[in-house]
Amino acid sequence: MSLLNMKLSASLAALAVMAAAPCAFASDKVIDNASLEFGGGAKVQMVRFGVQKDWNQRWFQSNGTHLSGYWDASIAQWRGNAYQNVDGQHQNITNIGFTPVFRFQADDMTGWYGEAGIGVNLLSKRYDNDSNRLSTAFQFGDHLGVGYVFANQWDVGMKIQHFSNGGYKKPNSGVDFLVLKVSRAF
Repeated sequence: MSLLNMKLSASLAALAVMAAAPCAFASDKVIDNASLEFGGGAKVQMVRFGVQKDWNQRWFQSNGTHLSGYWDASIAQWRGNAYQNVDGQHQNITNIGFTPVFRFQADDMTGWYGEAGIGVNLLSKRYDNDSNRLSTAFQFGDHLGVGYVFANQWDVGMKIQHFSNGGYKKPNSGVDFLVLKVSRAF
């Protein structure tokens, strides 16, 4: 089995474990939400599965709204379509991330919200796609997003996400995604 196939198999196994985790932990609420996200950027696509845990805190509560947040743990697969700046050459990268996210929302936890987060990410290899290069496997990931939570606890959102190493090593051109998210609380 090639190294690429082993990494892909390990990624799929980790994804399966994360998918099963909500069922395993739902009764004690270690995890209270799961999400599936699809994103795209300059000649790169991403699919990501995440699990979340609400902080169960409310700050600045006023006029039926408050600031709160949640922890987000995720695993993603990126597919670059211009590896080493050659159109048609592909680069597949697995990304594992952990992000604290702040969310401004209604007190009843439904309706429109805005959110922002910055977290840490580990890539399976250095990104080199379409003249964008990341010199390290460790990356920061930040995002700004908006969304809507329905009464049945389904959440649909969109966010702009940026990955970079914060400039501590060059090259660091960053990678940007426009991401659509669907999640469900349980």
